[in-house]
Amino acid sequence: MKRIAILGSTGSIGTQALDVIASHPETFAVETLCAGSNADLLIQQAIQFKPNAVVIGDESKYEYVKEALWNHDIKVYAGSEALEQIVESGEIDLVLTALVGAAGLKPTLRAIEAGKTIALANKETLVVAGDLVTRLAKEKAVNIYPVDSEHSAIFQCLAGEWNNTIEKIILTASGGPFRGKKKEELSEVTKAQALKHPNWSMGAKITIDSASLMNKGLEVIEAKWLFGLKPEQIEVIVHPQSIIHSIVQFEDGSMKAQMGLPDMKLPIQYAMAYPDRLSSDFPRFDFTKYPQLTFEAPDLDTFRCLGLAFEALKMGGNMPCVLNAANEVAVARFLKDEIKFLQIADVVENAMQNATFIAQPTLEDYLHSDQLAREIAQ
Repeated sequence: MKRIAILGSTGSIGTQALDVIASHPETFAVETLCAGSNADLLIQQAIQFKPNAVVIGDESKYEYVKEALWNHDIKVYAGSEALEQIVESGEIDLVLTALVGAAGLKPTLRAIEAGKTIALANKETLVVAGDLVTRLAKEKAVNIYPVDSEHSAIFQCLAGEWNNTIEKIILTASGGPFRGKKKEELSEVTKAQALKHPNWSMGAKITIDSASLMNKGLEVIEAKWLFGLKPEQIEVIVHPQSIIHSIVQFEDGSMKAQMGLPDMKLPIQYAMAYPDRLSSDFPRFDFTKYPQLTFEAPDLDTFRCLGLAFEALKMGGNMPCVLNAANEVAVARFLKDEIKFLQIADVVENAMQNATFIAQPTLEDYLHSDQLAREIAQ
């Protein structure tokens, strides 16, 4: 029985992880649930899964959650410090980090420090401070299992290949709702249009990132740290059907791909159950329904965010942190109708040009860079 802590239990990944846990009660138990501000859903989840403790990030909702769970023998905590402390509990075997944005960094570092296995759905943790996170994980002998479908695909392709040299990896991208469109067509797109992803059901922030291809850029940076790669070993290709989730090419030229219907429950389950594969009732892929799988190069002129991410990766240091922070601000402003879709890339580029570059940042440098980039972006 693996005892799971879910950071971000009320989001898209968190709710699907709980569906997986509910399907395998003999394998998983919920030890801790943490949410940002969705108190009502957190309360529902706690009553259903009976964790030992819950944390609500919004401290103003502490009394409300505490009162609702008073008769259920569930400890209730609130605030970011409680979130960071709870992952150190000796009762936790695996921490699923599914918080949105840079908020996942500190609790993930604390969990690694405490020796907890990590199932990583918060790509920003490695984007912001990949060197710190991976160095600490090696020092503490902690495994980090990827939950993103693309990184899970790479991870699955590498099973049994740990001693073989990777020539390159190819991350696939659906292209999002605006694939094939040019800048002039995107100048007036609406929030509603950007939130209509053709293949995946995800939260608002990641859906906008997918529409701008920034999500793929963040995945490129994450892949560098997860798999110890150089920027030139990472390629992105647009695959509209989202059936091949990513590909590994080895030094002999052979390639391995992981395939399946677009369903996040599969990589979530794989990460939580690793090294075992558990049975599932997930829909199965039928080749006859997909007579063609197509591939095309990404349009970096229209979708500038992907190019900016590669640029940040090549610069290294604190620049991916700056890129991520500015993008979080830009996406939030777009979702509030304060800027246009194409201006997301403008905001990010401006922050990268005006933030102070630090080649070998400390944690304090990362936190300061994050704050500075947000101020510039705002």
